[in-house]
Amino acid sequence: MNKLFPNAEAALDGLLHDGMLIASGGFGLCGIPERLLGAIRDSGVSGLTFASNNAGIDNEGIGMLLRTRQVKKMISSYVGENKEFERQFLSGELEVEFCPQGTLAERMRAGGAGIPGFYTRTGVGTQVAEGKEVRRFTTRDGEDADYILEHGILADLAIVKAWKADETGNLVFRKTARNFNQPAATCGKVCVVEVEEVVPAGSLDPDCIHLPGVYVQRMIVGAPYDKKIEFVTTRKREIA
Repeated sequence: MNKLFPNAEAALDGLLHDGMLIASGGFGLCGIPERLLGAIRDSGVSGLTFASNNAGIDNEGIGMLLRTRQVKKMISSYVGENKEFERQFLSGELEVEFCPQGTLAERMRAGGAGIPGFYTRTGVGTQVAEGKEVRRFTTRDGEDADYILEHGILADLAIVKAWKADETGNLVFRKTARNFNQPAATCGKVCVVEVEEVVPAGSLDPDCIHLPGVYVQRMIVGAPYDKKIEFVTTRKREIA
């Protein structure tokens, strides 16, 4: 089965529809599937829900889809670097489900592992717990404590960015770009990956593979990439 497609538009062909839930990997601007996000924007689909750690920054990452008003809801843990996100949320244009960072990663992992839900102490007694089932369990210290039920995420589509892939879709993520890409890739009905390099099958060290190819249905080579910086801070040169 040939998993490699010529470009992002071809790889997403037949997968996109209005109102779908998309799990997107990356953290800030690190390890984001920018080619695929650009193709989703250009497709014109709308009413999207994104499960992603954050929405990038203005005009980068999911931020480009916020600018075009294609996102209806965000399931995120950190949203502090995107002014357009803030504006749409405060004006009631964007629905936001805040989710603690570790909980969000586990919700993706659970969905990919076929686990419908799990209990966690994170968020107990806060707005995160509103409307959720609460049960008491005995902790490892022997004390009873409240836990809230969180549901696994099952996305219509997962889009992720990897460093290397072999021809069968086995993936290697580079350093911190591994972050949310690995759990996001597992929780989609279909997983589309953009990579920097595709190598022959069998050339990757099996012990270095972060995601087995069984999770990957389609791939593109997105290189070359420009290294984007979230914020550039400068100061005046001191007079010698």
